[in-house]
Formats: sequence, C-alpha cells, structure tokens
Amino acid sequence: MKLAIMQPYFLPYLGYWQLIKAADVFVLFDDVQFIRHGWINRNRILKPEEGWQYILVPLQKHSRTALIKDIRAHPDSDWKEKILRQLEHYHYGPRTRAPYYGEVRALLEELFSTISTTSMVQINAHLMRGLCAYLDIKTRLKISSECGFDYSQVTDAGEWALNITQQMKGVQYINPMAGRHLFAPDKFMENGVELMFLDSRMDAYDQRRVFEPGLSLIDILMFTGREGTKKMLESCTLLPATAQPSGTTFSL
Repeated sequence: MKLAIMQPYFLPYLGYWQLIKAADVFVLFDDVQFIRHGWINRNRILKPEEGWQYILVPLQKHSRTALIKDIRAHPDSDWKEKILRQLEHYHYGPRTRAPYYGEVRALLEELFSTISTTSMVQINAHLMRGLCAYLDIKTRLKISSECGFDYSQVTDAGEWALNITQQMKGVQYINPMAGRHLFAPDKFMENGVELMFLDSRMDAYDQRRVFEPGLSLIDILMFTGREGTKKMLESCTLLPATAQPSGTTFSL
C-alpha cells in the first residue's frame, strides 16, 4: 500500500491533488497544532481585475495551542455564500471569463449544501471526497485523529510519516519533493518502507491574463474543466529518495 500524509487544506492547489492521486491511502494529518495564516481554512483564487484574493472560512475562537482537529468554522458566518459570490467574476468579469464556470459553480453549490458540520477537518474532508469523485480519483481518505495512532515513538519531524506508515502497514511513503530535507531515507529502508518523492510540474494554463501560479484547484477547473484538470493531475513524477528534482517543483 502506498501512503501519503498532509494536513487537511481547504480547496488546495494542484500539487496537493497530485499527491492524493499518487497514493492508495491519503491521511489528513489533524493531530498537530493549528498554525494561523496557513491553508486549513483558506486558499486563493483570481481577483476580478488582476492579482489574487483569498477565499476563507471564518473560525471560532480557539487557543493558540489548539490542534487542527479542534478548529471549528464560525457558525454564524455566511462563508459559503460569500465564496460563491467571489467566484462570480469568473463568469461576468471582462478579463477572467472562464469557460467552465457553470459546472464548477454547480459542483461547489452541491458540495457546500451537504456540509453539516463546523469542524474544519470534516469540512475539508467532505470537499476533498467530493472533488476526488468528480475527478475519478480512487484514493481512500483517512483522518489521523480517527485512526487511534500511537505517536509515543516519534522523536523528530521526519518520523511522523514513518510512524503512521508502519501503523497503516504501508510499504511505500510518498512526500512532496519540497519536504525531502526532513527525511532520512536509510531509516525508512531499515523499517521496510520505500521512501518516494513527488516531483510536481505546475504548468501554466490560460487564465485570460497574466498567469497567477499556485491558486486553488477551483481556478484550474474554471479554465480547463474536468478533463483538462485530470490531464494536469498527470503532470508529475514519482522519484526515489536518491533522485534529484527536475527543478520544476512548486509548493505552498
């Protein structure tokens, strides 16, 4: 079994989805501390004229040491409606008229309408599962806090992945190339786990203006559609731990 692990991001960028697709099981790692101004409750789309803007889910108050699994969306916020309004310029904007606006909006409306929780982990898992189904990604998603993992043997940042992979009985662990400095390949090999890195290619696509890289997958869907996005998911390479990156890796 091939395993990959990432914190649960909100409508993440292409490289995140390439990592999901490369694995048999993808673990949403929510047992660690929530970091403000990260990607758990926000991402980026185009602004109407130029540049980019955030789409985000406002949060309930929480302690500075709160874990991701304990982060909640604010119950009085109209974040779903606001995000849908922020997307309208993809249809009406003079410079960002996107050919797949209608189907992408309908997809998001359906996914948003079936969210029945304030848990950010569960919101993100729900959106990911819906988008995986839409893009024919068969990977199973697991939430780490629901798996009862034992972390007592973890002593440094590079051991979280090995520890979880062993408990899941995985034989291969896949990580984005940008994080390779955290890992000791020999330690994985000694424990019977093959360490691999995903080298992602973030090719430009036609946004009808100066290209803004690294936006939410929603932007890619708007301009390339379901089939075009599926093709972009293939723009990556799995490399062994000893390989050198191509130089095209992009990460947020």
